[in-house]
Amino acid sequence: MAMKPHGKSIVSDCDEKVVFFKDLSLGHHEAQLRFRLIHFWEAWNPLKKTLIGMEMLLIDEKGTVIQGFVSPGRIQKYLPDMKRGSVYKLNNFYGSRNKSVFRVADHAVTVSFSWNSELAVLLDCPTHFDEDRFWFHSCEEFQANCDLKGDLYDVVGHMKLVNGQSIVEGPVLDEVEIAKARRVLIHVQSHDGPVMKLYLWDQAARDFCRKFKSCEGTPTVLLVTTVNTKTLGGTLALTSMSSSRVFMDYDVQPTIDYFSWLGSNPDIAEQVNAEVVTKREAMTIGEIFSYIGQEFPKDAFFECTATIDDVVHGSSWYYIACSGCHSKVNKGPTSLLCSNKKCGKVNVSGVPQYLSKISVYDNSDQAVFVLLGDAGRELTGKPASELVRSYFEANGNEEVGHEAPVPEALISTIGQKHKFCVKVTDHNFSGKTRSFTVTKILPLDTPPATVSSEGNQTTATSEETSENRVDSADGSKRTCYSSEVERAKRPKCGN
Repeated sequence: MAMKPHGKSIVSDCDEKVVFFKDLSLGHHEAQLRFRLIHFWEAWNPLKKTLIGMEMLLIDEKGTVIQGFVSPGRIQKYLPDMKRGSVYKLNNFYGSRNKSVFRVADHAVTVSFSWNSELAVLLDCPTHFDEDRFWFHSCEEFQANCDLKGDLYDVVGHMKLVNGQSIVEGPVLDEVEIAKARRVLIHVQSHDGPVMKLYLWDQAARDFCRKFKSCEGTPTVLLVTTVNTKTLGGTLALTSMSSSRVFMDYDVQPTIDYFSWLGSNPDIAEQVNAEVVTKREAMTIGEIFSYIGQEFPKDAFFECTATIDDVVHGSSWYYIACSGCHSKVNKGPTSLLCSNKKCGKVNVSGVPQYLSKISVYDNSDQAVFVLLGDAGRELTGKPASELVRSYFEANGNEEVGHEAPVPEALISTIGQKHKFCVKVTDHNFSGKTRSFTVTKILPLDTPPATVSSEGNQTTATSEETSENRVDSADGSKRTCYSSEVERAKRPKCGN
């Protein structure tokens, strides 16, 4: 037994025979393991909303990584003594078969805490244990393993966009909005590979916000562990899991190395300032409905080519908006008031804005598209304010409260085929709506729209602006039920 100068033992456990992870087999073991606890997290059944247990990522002195597991009934027994980064000894355990889906380690065995397991901190042991372990994939490797629900790999790269904002312009993170949406969307590029979409959810999103705001300058390098790969709208997307961790710039050695690599590769480094292009995927109406029926991130943009069948009647085709922020205005005692609390203007000038519902179809299905603001003007060629003013001027400024009927400029679009930029929102996941928000309309012969990090920031932000306008105009008008498709067949009203 190793002794200190005064005769005290260092830690007798360091002299005991231990089992290394590489030698573990299935079954019960009355032996000792020594390891560093890299990370632990709660595992939940997303459908039943029940706690499965607590999972862990462990590394031993040989650098072998293995997954650990504690059943729900035993969590409180061990959790008080568990600290990320600490070194432990575990006596008595069970070697269970590692799961086949969403694995964080490729070892065939999982270390499961059993009824007689004893966990204790290993102090003053001279043996070296690695601080962490990362399991990186390139974009090509992520693509090859997409939708397989297999091993969860790590990604490191430099950020391009954060929630549609260019990283070089210092993105401003709205923590309230992020908490409401439960996610952050980052466009990230690993070395000189393609730009990938990375969705950070819940705790990973909160960790990202905290780290991003704590940096003295705008961080550039991002590392996220254990991401799942999915095909969203036909393209690769990475999504965080409950086991994911977030690191930036100088947090860990891989981010430090990447930051150094980025600095020594000026051509790649300059691309941080260059245009970032992410095409919206082209989808049919039927494919969009299939998309919202699956467990995907709850907002996305698509391009959909469809023919206008009719204009939906029974609701106003416009709303009165604040001249400043374009949110809906409310009638006050003596003036119009902006409903947007962030704007809060009084005595505002009300300006008509499009909020028009059209019935559309393609070879796969039919739906109702809601035209907002500029999208309506792009379709008709005229702003809503001009059409409303023309109607009242032609009809002698009818009594207050009277609404202008659907104009000929909208009705004349029936039968036309257009390429619509469609936004899928949380409201589409209720399963009751067949209505989608249109943020932009493109001629059929125009190349697909892009989201750019410079020179065209309005493309990246106009979709969010349009969504906010709908929220302010009338939350209920964001969606319309499938019955509206039938109401679209009612007799048209003229100018």
